[in-house]
Amino acid sequence: MTEDELLQATGRENGLRTDWYIDERSNPEKATIAAANYLKSLADTFGGDWQLALAAYNWGEGSVSRAIAKNSARGLPTDYQSLNMPSETRYYVPRLQAVKSIIANPALYGLTLAEIPNRPYFTTVTTTRNMDIRLAAKLADTPLDEFMSLNAGYSRPVIRAVGEQTLLVPMEKAEIFRANLQNHDEPLVSWQAYQLKNGETLDKIAARHKVTVAYLRQV
Repeated sequence: MTEDELLQATGRENGLRTDWYIDERSNPEKATIAAANYLKSLADTFGGDWQLALAAYNWGEGSVSRAIAKNSARGLPTDYQSLNMPSETRYYVPRLQAVKSIIANPALYGLTLAEIPNRPYFTTVTTTRNMDIRLAAKLADTPLDEFMSLNAGYSRPVIRAVGEQTLLVPMEKAEIFRANLQNHDEPLVSWQAYQLKNGETLDKIAARHKVTVAYLRQV
């Protein structure tokens, strides 16, 4: 199993959908909730030791368990500092602790952090209809790059609604999106999937649909 396949499997185990249209591991809200739940599960697995839990989050639960078993068999301590692990994992926890310390007291380190208002920045809206990403951003009256950063899990030009699909929009744009969607009386989708037939080439398909091969490849 490749690293990406392993990450996909871990995501699915924690309720994150991954398919051709969407990768919820990049969804800011769902991925954060899944990560928090997964970390709590790892902490429970390792007896409430958050250093081991974070090491397992980075290195893998099985890897940390095997390192603990190896030390235990040799009569060595099994705490985080005593385990033999890759350099990336060895420095993963201290780096997180450093970030925590800096954010808690930036002045101590001669830093000034930008003020972030203590209020929600985004909220969720739902749709049961397929729609273009660009159109969804327009309906939300939100710049495309900002909309894409909030909805990074959508990996195709079309948001495919399976049942009810959730979108993230800036808090003040939620009602605007709902109203614009309700009043939109034109098609919501300008894209469609095409299944290649035997012998077909991108050149032929591009010519048939009056687009360049380069544009078709990009899509």
